[in-house]
Amino acid sequence: MSDKTPVAPASNFIRHIVERDLEQGTYASRHWARCPGDAQHHAAGEPDPAKIRTRFPPEPNGYLHIGHAKSICLNFGLARDFGGVCHMRFDDTNPEKEEQEYVDSISDAVKWLGFGWDAFGESHLYFASNYFDFMYRAAEYLIESGNAYVDQQTAEEMRTNRGSLTEPGKNSPWRDRAVANNLALFREMRDGKHADGSMVLRAKIDMASPNINLRDPAIYRIKHAHHHNTGDKWCIYPMYTFAHPLEDAYEGVTHSICTLEFEDQRPFYDWVLERLAEGGLLAHPLPKQYEFSRLNLTYVVLSKRKLIELVEKQFVSGWDDPRLPTLAGARRRGYAPEGFRLFADRIGVSKADSWIEYTILEDCMREVLNASAERRIAVLDPIKLVIDNYPVDQSEDCHAPNHPQKPELGHRVVPLSRELWIEREDFMEEPVKGYFRLFPGNMVRLRYGYVVKCTGVEKDSAGHVSVVHCEYLPDTKSGTPGADSVKVKGNIHWVSAAHAYAAEVRMYDRLFKEAHPGAGERDYLDDINPNSVNIITAQLEPALKEAKPEDRFQFERHGYFVADSKDSQPGKPVFNRTVTLRDAWQK
Repeated sequence: MSDKTPVAPASNFIRHIVERDLEQGTYASRHWARCPGDAQHHAAGEPDPAKIRTRFPPEPNGYLHIGHAKSICLNFGLARDFGGVCHMRFDDTNPEKEEQEYVDSISDAVKWLGFGWDAFGESHLYFASNYFDFMYRAAEYLIESGNAYVDQQTAEEMRTNRGSLTEPGKNSPWRDRAVANNLALFREMRDGKHADGSMVLRAKIDMASPNINLRDPAIYRIKHAHHHNTGDKWCIYPMYTFAHPLEDAYEGVTHSICTLEFEDQRPFYDWVLERLAEGGLLAHPLPKQYEFSRLNLTYVVLSKRKLIELVEKQFVSGWDDPRLPTLAGARRRGYAPEGFRLFADRIGVSKADSWIEYTILEDCMREVLNASAERRIAVLDPIKLVIDNYPVDQSEDCHAPNHPQKPELGHRVVPLSRELWIEREDFMEEPVKGYFRLFPGNMVRLRYGYVVKCTGVEKDSAGHVSVVHCEYLPDTKSGTPGADSVKVKGNIHWVSAAHAYAAEVRMYDRLFKEAHPGAGERDYLDDINPNSVNIITAQLEPALKEAKPEDRFQFERHGYFVADSKDSQPGKPVFNRTVTLRDAWQK
């Protein structure tokens, strides 16, 4: 695979937008007061040293998945490439679903992918809940300026009166309530005097708008719930579509990059910011929202609901199960962060919804692992090979390169003795045409060792071959002058039975057997691959016994493997198959 022609990065239309904005000086006049704040706060600061500001704003209510990796690489990558900074912002405006566990796992995932949020001598780790005071002040301003009102309709009445894509909505009977009354009711909401769901604060825009998202959207609701960051200070919380633009502007974000499902919300995003700029709470230039297509990847599900179901119903062992498309699972599987960055470059950024073949992600992982992973020998389906003419109590060192393309990594010792483990598929009692490995009377080279000739077999009571016998040619050891004295077509790998490490190896495969799980009328659970993991005991070369958690290797001929980060013990690593050497799913 190392001889593949490099694939050029795909197009990224957002990069062109950033280049245009920098060329035109769109955001050159901004000031930054070294922390988030309103217009007056930033006006007192220095000119912003960051040429652009992006943000990655996950809600801490679950584990990140492969789709998030695309957004992380995009936002942090743009900031890195254009002299800017990407803010790590936890969008924690929903008190019921957010936990510190998710905050920690998300932070770890972003760092693991190779990104950070320290820039220009500052940390840019932020929590949206720290802006609740400003959001509340912004909501009161919208009421005072006649741009918001408290609605006491039931949720069902609001749905009915919202209209449809072909019919305009109807004004709420509370829409024209006096400003003073709206302000008093909103403060009563804040003070906990009303029950959940009894009223909401709505923006006053246009109930006849063809964009249904502009038909007086709710911007604050009552929710008597404990918040992980603010405790019990608030019992009203902003809606995401209201909080999102305020968070961006408060942090001085220039390019707010979202997935396509937020495209219809962009007019409201702009409306909110313009109203608050009119009142002096925010200053121009304001953030701009841009949308790109989310990642649609074959053979996986990225729906949070489905991932939760897979975990809670124990179809997998947990959020870090190596078969799950979570970043925690991918890391435990042995996927490399460099592979995700290469994948993000390769698939590009566009507005066109399309399916990305899972093989592209696997190929990216193979490419980076081929360059970085040291080689080791593993026999996954062992059968005993006895060299009858080798001394019983003798062993000797053979030498194998740690990486064939990186001589600077040196060699390691692979001990050879009279009894070896070889792959069962490397012996065939009655060979088929074109089979060049071991069979009675044939000679092969033991990789890094001697040429051997098969002399016979032993069989068990069921008639199955249990031991293969051979003799070696003493003057044919690899690396010696006689190595080329005998020409053979076959070359097999092996480990010394006396020195081998018997290890648990988990042969992971795709969790789903269908490219589009649950397509049509199928239940996606019916598409689970029953062979997504096979646990075996393999015989490994002794050097692997000292592998540490997350050490990655290429097991020669078999693929890429990683020492499991959770179940490996000192001197007793467990290995997970990351990816095969070639696409095993190719039709």
